[in-house]
Amino acid sequence: MAKARILALWLLALAPAMVGVAAADSYPVSGRWTYKDASAPGPAPDCKAPTMEFRGAQRLDSEGGVPQFRNVRVESSSSTLYRVTDEFFTVQIRGRVTFTLRIRDKDHVEIHYERGGKNVVLRRCG
Repeated sequence: MAKARILALWLLALAPAMVGVAAADSYPVSGRWTYKDASAPGPAPDCKAPTMEFRGAQRLDSEGGVPQFRNVRVESSSSTLYRVTDEFFTVQIRGRVTFTLRIRDKDHVEIHYERGGKNVVLRRCG
């Protein structure tokens, strides 16, 4: 009985730490997207760097200082507009970035970063 109580107390002590381990949301888009010639029609026939890739709950970005993000939350405002919160880790910094992702059409998305107000248009890689 004492072992069961110790185990229960130990699990209760770990519970707050496990909250951050919960499964992350997936992005509303997937695949590789390019920054190059982003407003051109249709998918990009050649997808050279810089690119952004959405893989489930992971986002890889070859543009900028942080190459890898993990999605924390996706909130849908409509079928084409989403508020996204990502988490990133570097050697010195653990941080979060929040942005609005708008799906323009099947080959184009627009990202508006809340901090700094930067807008980025991306074109799907073909």
